[in-house]
Amino acid sequence: MKEKSNQVASLAAMAVVIIFLIAAKFMTTPETVQQSFWALVPPIVAIALALITKEVYSSLFFGIVTGALLYSGYNFEGTINHVFADGVISVLSDRWNVGILCFLVILGTMVQLMNRAGGSAAFGSWAGKHIKTRVGAQLSTILLGCLIFIDDYFNCLTVGSVMRPVTDQHKISRAKLAYLIDATAAPICIIAPISSWAAAVSGFVEGENGMHLFLQTIPFNYYAIFTIIMMVVLVVMGIDYGSMAVHEKNAIEKNDLFTTADRAGDETMEQALNKKPAKVIDMLIPIISLVLCCVVGMIYTGGFFGGESFINAFANSDASMGLVLGSVVALVITLAFYLIRNVLSFNQCMDCLPEGFKQMVPAILILTFAWSLKAMTDSLGAKEYVAAVVKSSATGVLSLLPVIIFIIAVALAFATGTSWGTFGILIPIVVAVFQNTDHTMMIMSMSACMAGAVCGDHCSPISDTTIMSSAGAQCVHINHVSTQIPYALTAAAVTAVTYLISGVLAVKGITKNPIVPMVIGAVILVAVLFVIRQRTAEKQAD
Repeated sequence: MKEKSNQVASLAAMAVVIIFLIAAKFMTTPETVQQSFWALVPPIVAIALALITKEVYSSLFFGIVTGALLYSGYNFEGTINHVFADGVISVLSDRWNVGILCFLVILGTMVQLMNRAGGSAAFGSWAGKHIKTRVGAQLSTILLGCLIFIDDYFNCLTVGSVMRPVTDQHKISRAKLAYLIDATAAPICIIAPISSWAAAVSGFVEGENGMHLFLQTIPFNYYAIFTIIMMVVLVVMGIDYGSMAVHEKNAIEKNDLFTTADRAGDETMEQALNKKPAKVIDMLIPIISLVLCCVVGMIYTGGFFGGESFINAFANSDASMGLVLGSVVALVITLAFYLIRNVLSFNQCMDCLPEGFKQMVPAILILTFAWSLKAMTDSLGAKEYVAAVVKSSATGVLSLLPVIIFIIAVALAFATGTSWGTFGILIPIVVAVFQNTDHTMMIMSMSACMAGAVCGDHCSPISDTTIMSSAGAQCVHINHVSTQIPYALTAAAVTAVTYLISGVLAVKGITKNPIVPMVIGAVILVAVLFVIRQRTAEKQAD
């Protein structure tokens, strides 16, 4: 019955979108959609369909076609060319994108190697002896996520590979694991000075020392800080709400880690093929090699071996290329290690290459469509439209500006699925507005932009980090999105209030210290979570 109602809702949603597109044909021209709200319609269509139909691929493609129709003025030939020539083929020809896809495939291969060698099972067995509770397993996941602050993609996939056997053993749902991965990946990277995100943000600031400004934004980045606090409180207090509560209940009571009929990952590949007893070192050597090699790869692309300092090398690094170089070297080390230990034969190692690729196909497909959708919004002038909105808001009440920028950044990142794109649009505007007037307000507004971008990224089903988190946890993507949104919105609401308080205190001259609003916001967050816990308990009692 539930499946039938979902099918009816999906068909109804598709019908509404089709009727809307037909009506839009008579309301727009290729000129009127440029640099207007229409530029944000394609991602809105894709996201709405994904949340209603619970099907990501067709929803993303529907959004791409919507953008192409608006761009071409409903010309058939122009629409087809824009979808493929300017969309799918274009994004798959981009050097950065191809590098990320190569990194995905290599990491998928390494995961398969570790599984077949028995390293994952050995680590799970070892961790089971030392991590004895569900709380411990979740806190360990958070801690590992905080330690791997170099890059969010690397964080998502590595933490997922390492902790999945542990969380499965303690009956933690894949949706909860995906949330813990996602909620540490971007938030920890956006407040870590040595990360690909710090390099990206500092690169968007012209006429200033970008890295110095980034360091100043860290204590004002309330969403990232509150998200990490919220995770710890949720885990320690055992709070689950929204659809996440259903997933966790099923995992505990029924040993059903997925809840839905759909499954992610190839569970048959989890069995080890080697006949020798596996050791924890079969898991540690590949992971340690991956971490070290990726760090070296990133600083190499930033010119560290050419004389640049470590910090500058990170600031100038090409994260995509660095991750590919590092992961390739780590893969070679892993293959050599397993062959020397004789835990896998050469043929068994080579069989992991296509299997690793197959494991990452869903993530690759979603990423390709998400990048193509972003290409559609770019062609419609979404950046210019949002820039104009932000500039007009800058002339309003000064104390409200941080919260306004936060909300705009959330909306933009949610619609486009990109944090870095949001930085690129908003940060230069914020710097230009406040550069020679109010330094504190400039830092606060930059932080609000960064915090909003991460928040929108968390909520968006077309976000690459969200997709990577689903892949790392081997969680059905739409399950991860639907369970994470209530948590992300809770942190977002408290963050918005905190930016409002911070802006008022700064403008009134009471204090420009970021710690005071942070403490107030943290107290509000904990209080909100306690209220949610109480109400959830009351509902369960009824």
